[in-house]
Amino acid sequence: MFAMKAPLAALQALLPRRVRTAAWPRWILPALLAVCAAGPAQALRIKEVAAVQGVRSNQLSGYGLVVGLDGTGDQTNQMPYTTQTLANYLQQLGIGLAPGAAAQLQPKNVAAVIVTAQLPAFAQPGQTIDVNVSSMGNSRSLRGGTLVATPLRGADGEIYALAQGNMVVGGAGASAGGSKVQINHLSAGRIPQGAQVERAVPTALHSGESIQLGLNASDFQTARRVAQAINARLGAGLATALDGRTVQVRAPADPGARVDFIAELEELPLEPSTPPSAKVVINARTGSVVLNQSVTLGPCAVAHGNLSITISATPLVSQPNPLSPGQTVLAQRNDISVRQEPGSVIALPAAAQLADLVRALNALGATPGDLLAILQALQAAGALGAELEVI
Repeated sequence: MFAMKAPLAALQALLPRRVRTAAWPRWILPALLAVCAAGPAQALRIKEVAAVQGVRSNQLSGYGLVVGLDGTGDQTNQMPYTTQTLANYLQQLGIGLAPGAAAQLQPKNVAAVIVTAQLPAFAQPGQTIDVNVSSMGNSRSLRGGTLVATPLRGADGEIYALAQGNMVVGGAGASAGGSKVQINHLSAGRIPQGAQVERAVPTALHSGESIQLGLNASDFQTARRVAQAINARLGAGLATALDGRTVQVRAPADPGARVDFIAELEELPLEPSTPPSAKVVINARTGSVVLNQSVTLGPCAVAHGNLSITISATPLVSQPNPLSPGQTVLAQRNDISVRQEPGSVIALPAAAQLADLVRALNALGATPGDLLAILQALQAAGALGAELEVI
């Protein structure tokens, strides 16, 4: 492929003669030349495999009240903390309740909630962030509610934001006469831009003579490639791979120059990497199986049969004779059957490519649940050339 700086005449000479001499519209030939002049696809950049350590978000959480519900709040006789919180809030507003009156409160329009948020890096006081609101009691719905001012605290116990506002609940429901219809989830909602930052989190971005890049995944090869790319483009000896996850880079001391340096550093392309290590990831809860392109299979033989147990219950009614003193008795008869399907031995050839491995596993006709056991047995037998990870 050629760069866009190549002369137009040189690019035009590369086209076949019948293409160059044909009576094309004026816009066709420049379009063809632009396609030929397009460079290769953009390579992987450092910002996509690593991030500057210390530049991260922080979790915030708080406890509050949602008011204004349409009779779908907490049942306070079962959730005493809702009543206690409401009494404490009224006391802060200067409304004192008589002794014992707080326990008699039965509000149906109030719900106790947990409020969570993510405080982005470099967030400053006055900026707004989104918050999530989740019911912690037995409220049937938070739809239409308003969150009362709730302080959001960090892991150190300090208040970093204050949340308040009308909730957006992406669901609906109705019930009558014992019947109920519900769409989506009604016990959680969101308040866009519902919290205002009150305190900034200090970062160590401008301290020290160097910055550290943390890789998204631990890999010595990737760490070496990142250090080599920085040294080749920005200067020899700037970057050093400390381990399989950390790369130390010397950076300018001036804050403005350091920001420019990091911006340029993140855009540096990386050399094409070697294929990743072979790995099979199994989700035992959902039955999902994911294999990467490096997984191989050695020659082996597999036999797999299904065992099914069926239990059926049939109700029986014992009716006494007419005019007899007996009583009608309801009994139950249980039928249990066990069926084991025969499993034939299937020879699986060696598979050096992912497509061949998938074709060989499909030949077994196993369900995803059975495939979990087969893959574990293949690895135990030494026929599966991959690391098995169960999540």
